[in-house]
Amino acid sequence: MGRMNFRVAARVATALALPVLGASAHASTLQVYPYPPQLQYTHHNDDFTVQARVPGGKWQDLYEWNVRVDHDKPQDASMVYFDFTGTVELRIQKNNGMFSKVSVGPVAGAPEPRIEGDKVYLTLTHPQNIALFFDDDRLHNLHVFAGAPIAAPTGPDMVRFGPGLHKPANGGDLFTVTSGQTVYLDGGAVLQGTFKVDGARDVTILGHGLILPPPGKDGNQFEIARSQNVRIEGPIVVQADAGVGRVGASKDVRIADVKGITAGKWTDGINVYSSERVTLDRLFMRTSDDCVTVYAHRWDYYGDVRDVKVTNSTLWADIAHAMFVGIHGDSVHPDVIEHLTFDNIDVVNVDEDDPEYEGVMAITAGDSNTIRDVTFSNIRVDRIEEAKLFNLHVGYNPRWNTSPGGGIERVTFRNISYTGDGMPSPSVMFGYDPKRRVRNILIDNLTIAGRKATNPATANLEIGKFVDDVRLK
Repeated sequence: MGRMNFRVAARVATALALPVLGASAHASTLQVYPYPPQLQYTHHNDDFTVQARVPGGKWQDLYEWNVRVDHDKPQDASMVYFDFTGTVELRIQKNNGMFSKVSVGPVAGAPEPRIEGDKVYLTLTHPQNIALFFDDDRLHNLHVFAGAPIAAPTGPDMVRFGPGLHKPANGGDLFTVTSGQTVYLDGGAVLQGTFKVDGARDVTILGHGLILPPPGKDGNQFEIARSQNVRIEGPIVVQADAGVGRVGASKDVRIADVKGITAGKWTDGINVYSSERVTLDRLFMRTSDDCVTVYAHRWDYYGDVRDVKVTNSTLWADIAHAMFVGIHGDSVHPDVIEHLTFDNIDVVNVDEDDPEYEGVMAITAGDSNTIRDVTFSNIRVDRIEEAKLFNLHVGYNPRWNTSPGGGIERVTFRNISYTGDGMPSPSVMFGYDPKRRVRNILIDNLTIAGRKATNPATANLEIGKFVDDVRLK
């Protein structure tokens, strides 16, 4: 594999950093990023005008990016992003039509909106990713990605993209990253292409730039294949035509602070295939397919999956699952998927019309794989438009599988809370036959609409055949 085949921006970031008046060593700062002039009209959404400032400072305009959402009937929503320390204030004006109320998702830890006339004000005291809904409109809402600054690293093998539009060299689609390289994306950098890390090790990609798909192309916006010790932190991915990112047959991968919004067919968030020691942390995924998946064999990725952690994240599935484990594997050489943790996760909404694939938290054993030792903990679900809270089953769908799964065992759901908002279907658990079973399931402290579930009826849970030892406490 050759060196990086793309042009390097030499410009220094032109972000604005504004201190509080009378600043001290711990003053608030705000970094507002420019947009490429070529995209000013093609990528802008005029539904909202959004400004930000540090308390006592000057209001600064933000560029309102257009983002497509919900493949059921794709709609135009809005997104802004900036970085800050300390405290920052937002001023938001809805430009089309009146409104009577504003809400924020996810519900947990949401700042309180304040309406003054025709404007909405928010105060943020720490980095967070949120969505604002005007009169409960979830299809034309405003996404706010308020981050902490990421300093540019130094080193002998670093490539830096400054503000502006960047494309791969020679009309290609790929930004190829090789072993030992560090890539830094300044805020205001927009890259049209896919980052490819294949057969590499000791790679870092970080910074709060945007990644867009190459025009007319289909593909994940970053792909990590057969690699080790890879870190991706900070990018924003929008308008992806296939998905946000993929990790296949790799080890020791950390993906953090990645924001993704998709509206294409089968546009997942992040897929993990046949990999070990993968951490997904502080994600915001709004997707038109599964937000986060953990699979075994598929395509040219082979092998078991183990030690995957998904933590401190916000998930929003306009279609399909928030968290999905297991459907794909190797029927000839059965795989094991084990030691998975999903912890401290907010789910804004889930919608899925196909009963077999309904599930905020879903495990489907297929292709002879065995799935075991999975924990879902501290999961807060705001709304289920149409789906199930839990879906655990051993299945066989000839569209996706070549054999039924081997079984599911030792799964824990702990400290799960669901507001009760929406129209959920009953959760389900069932095996396939006497040898392919669901075993040893613990539901510890499940609350629905503020009431603790103590039995299958109060948990809205249907337990089918070939299921052993389901405990609620």
